[in-house]
Amino acid sequence: MVKLHKIYTKTGDDGTTGVMGPHRLKKDHPRIEAIGEVDEANSAIGLARLEAGTEADKALSRIQNDLFDLGADLAQPEKADVEREAGTLRISESQVSWLEQEIDRMNEALAPLTSFILPGGSRLAAHLHLARAITRRAERRVITLSEESPVNSQARLYLNRLSDYLFVVCRYENNKGQNDVLWVPGENR
Repeated sequence: MVKLHKIYTKTGDDGTTGVMGPHRLKKDHPRIEAIGEVDEANSAIGLARLEAGTEADKALSRIQNDLFDLGADLAQPEKADVEREAGTLRISESQVSWLEQEIDRMNEALAPLTSFILPGGSRLAAHLHLARAITRRAERRVITLSEESPVNSQARLYLNRLSDYLFVVCRYENNKGQNDVLWVPGENR
């Protein structure tokens, strides 16, 4: 368990921040950018939870915890499996599988898409669409990071599935797709 006695340490005043281990990185380093985007996605999900019913809130709470795991995963550079330290927190295949199972479960209740969907519908769906867009940005930042440093492949998969999950839960929470806002191509020409 983390125990913080003091919130400000002044160690970041030089434009660097600590990651797992003795390393410090510039605050605009791709690793820190990726962690920050995951944090922003988590914050958007926290905002969405204010509108969620019990079932959605429980799932979103689980996801928020997973996103903290993901931040911890990203904070410690990936090493070859033989070098991986025991106890290092990494996103696992089971966390990705849970998202896939939830996507499949909710998607069964939805009519097939006949159009792209505009962000909106219910207040919850609007908040979750924002979280989905931020999650996609987090995924892009993790891809950028992976171009310079190895990244846990399950972390990348988790973010990709999470954006899919958030899209499906938006539709599910929009009265199982009945209140989706459909894109009408060229409507305002």
